[in-house]
Amino acid sequence: MASGLKSVLITGCSAGGIGGGLAEAFHEHGYHVFATARTPSKISQSLAKAPNVTVMTLDVLSSESIAAAVESATRVTGGKLDVLVNNSGSLMIMPALDTSIEEGKRLFDTNYWAVLAMIQAFAPLLIKAKGYVVNNTSVSGLVPFGAFASIYNSSKAAAILGSETWRLELAPLGVRTLTLVTAAVKSNVFTNMTPIKIPENSYYDGIRDYIQGRSDGKVQENGITAKQFGVKVVRQVEKGRTGKYWVGGGALSARYALWLLPESMMDALLASLFPFAKMLLAQSRSKA
Repeated sequence: MASGLKSVLITGCSAGGIGGGLAEAFHEHGYHVFATARTPSKISQSLAKAPNVTVMTLDVLSSESIAAAVESATRVTGGKLDVLVNNSGSLMIMPALDTSIEEGKRLFDTNYWAVLAMIQAFAPLLIKAKGYVVNNTSVSGLVPFGAFASIYNSSKAAAILGSETWRLELAPLGVRTLTLVTAAVKSNVFTNMTPIKIPENSYYDGIRDYIQGRSDGKVQENGITAKQFGVKVVRQVEKGRTGKYWVGGGALSARYALWLLPESMMDALLASLFPFAKMLLAQSRSKA
């Protein structure tokens, strides 16, 4: 690694995703970037071939893979890491009543436990560098905008509270923590999602087309690009910001709605955005 460069390791750097945008932004700001992915071939070639970029295989659900990443980063940096960005995550859209508990647990493994596993593994490097942890969560962890995404929403809620608690625990060790409360960002998250398959006996069978349509990515239409997202995050890291940072299309609107609206008005707002209750009622009446 070139002398004098700060280092950043980012999980989930596949091309077209938020991680790719973060990697590009950090790289342009003069960092040595460890761009990681479970399948490194999915990282853009322009990024992979850039100077001061190290591409690494990393499966955040594998303790062996995480240990290997720590060893590789230690070799390159001399035992320090300035910034760890926990970006990897999974999305699930499915009615709670139809959700596989085992699949739900796997989602929590990715969106919560893997984040903690990464922080634990890289803690010695971060503490030595007086570094930074950046955890990418979601506005859906605070506001249930994701209809039929209760497992995803709750995993992100756990990640938010976990990140904010880890911030307090890591601060005395000289490590700062930034919690990204991410709203709309144009990325490939819906493209990579497992197809939605509503069971035939589901109580929501009458609106299966609506539920399956939730994966069309329209919620990203007013989003910022992954690169714009990355630039905003790097700017906050360089400023030394800690705590929750709301970022992405509609982030401030969601934040103010959460602060200002009573629960009844928030419910009414969500019902207007996601009218599935009326649709389900109409289906029931048509069958009566």
